[in-house]
Amino acid sequence: MDTTYALRRQEIVGAVVAPRVRDVVDRWPALLIESQVVAEFHRINNVNLRTQFYKELDRHTPRLITLFRDKAIKTGKIAEELAKLMRIYDIREQHDVNTRRALVLRALPVYLREDASMLFRTCDSADGPDLTDTPVALLTVVTDDTTDSALFSPESICIVIEDEILVNGPTNLAESFLLLFGYIYALDLQYPKKLELTFTFIQKVVMCLEDNKPLKGRLLTLKNDLFNE
Repeated sequence: MDTTYALRRQEIVGAVVAPRVRDVVDRWPALLIESQVVAEFHRINNVNLRTQFYKELDRHTPRLITLFRDKAIKTGKIAEELAKLMRIYDIREQHDVNTRRALVLRALPVYLREDASMLFRTCDSADGPDLTDTPVALLTVVTDDTTDSALFSPESICIVIEDEILVNGPTNLAESFLLLFGYIYALDLQYPKKLELTFTFIQKVVMCLEDNKPLKGRLLTLKNDLFNE
């Protein structure tokens, strides 16, 4: 994969018409292996995807949860959605690092007033919902159809790209999100239109990948709140 990297990027990024993801992974099946997605991300950005993601996500998690709690006690639809997530989190007997990460990743788009319903999909079997018009998604398969199960106890999490299940990701939500983020770079995909703030936050604040574009609006406010406690 190292020796064929330049050719692969030319085929993915340099093509006049972007190839279908299925065609790309059929030609480069190693991209279906988690370790190779992480390696490809490093080739593109010279950043260790897993190390950077968890280091910065965990660093910001306490402050983010505080911001979510402060918002949850106010009024309005966003406050209600955050309050629901916080209640589910609070009633759990054990709050380990994985549950905290899952909470932050699910609450972040809510806090930024974005619609994550097409990203975080849930079903009770792997052949569950209609995936038409689903550019990217994390499809959580559960046996117990509750928000608690979807958040913290999934049976599996499938990574969906271009309307089909590409791989079965880790059952850990943060790890599956990390892998999806890696695929976005490895396959040169666009961020979901309704979640540009969320993914830009991951890109710039968590992964520290700059694109020389200034942060605006809600995202700038969130970043200032994080760093100016």
